[in-house]
Amino acid sequence: MASERFYLTYSQDQVKEPIIYWVGQKFRVVTNIRGASVSDHIGIVALELDGEQSEIDKAARWIAAQGVKVEPIEKNVIE
Repeated sequence: MASERFYLTYSQDQVKEPIIYWVGQKFRVVTNIRGASVSDHIGIVALELDGEQSEIDKAARWIAAQGVKVEPIEKNVIE
């Protein structure tokens, strides 16, 4: 099982759409909102997706196809 985190940026038109709900329904992934800042004009969500890598990839592409900006959250690893 894989796990990836993304920043999702919603425009004013998308803020009220249940996109994260639909991702959990359409794809075999577990969604976990790690942080969010949402107003009437913009939404920024830190979303974690757990599941098979192929399903995570499909889910991220689907979110982007809905017009939401999807950016991977880089992992900071200090060794």
